[in-house]
Amino acid sequence: MTSNRNRASRRCQSARESTHLPRQSHVQYAACYAYSPKGESDTSQRSRQLCARVKNGSPRWLKSYVALLHEEVERCLYGFFAEHTLLVPVPQYFCRVRTSLWAARRLAFTLQEAGLGEEVWTGLRRVRAVERSSSAWMWQRPTVQQHYRSFAVIPPPRHPSDIVLVDDVITKGRTLIAAAMRLREAFPAATIRAFALVRTMGFIADVERLFDPCEGAIRWDGQDAYREP
Repeated sequence: MTSNRNRASRRCQSARESTHLPRQSHVQYAACYAYSPKGESDTSQRSRQLCARVKNGSPRWLKSYVALLHEEVERCLYGFFAEHTLLVPVPQYFCRVRTSLWAARRLAFTLQEAGLGEEVWTGLRRVRAVERSSSAWMWQRPTVQQHYRSFAVIPPPRHPSDIVLVDDVITKGRTLIAAAMRLREAFPAATIRAFALVRTMGFIADVERLFDPCEGAIRWDGQDAYREP
């Protein structure tokens, strides 16, 4: 009963907040590695180790994981990273005290070094606080609207034509779809896609492999975000 009330409350909250967002939106996304939050197999346990390394922004491990992506990109993600792609790291949830750890930024520069983007641009900023999703209770995680309101775009030296948003881990895709909608306002003529190194597979018991590249879409239906696959 409590769970149903929480779901209903969240739907009502999203409906109230989504006034200024489009009724529907989507963004193409790609991810490379699979992560199981609760699986008990050896592969699932190793996936949690991989996810922790990515979230910690370890340069050594990021280079290792991106190197495999670079080797396989023509086969598994052909055309996703274009020659003149501008890589835009998704900013951290929000912190008034600057920290050196910004995993998405480190990942974006690692992708650039591997030849999977022309330039890294950090003009997407957080200007409002949102709770960190990983530390929030499931039904209290930030909504798409809250993420959207927290973002602002700093005018760039030139208007990009091809943008790939970069994040370390994708779960439902709320952060990425909100960032994509904010960037589309600033650059309506640009092609915008999203990339996460790791995707969470929370609805299956175990993952069968770590390197499991996929392409799909994140959709906004006016109430919430949904990731396919």
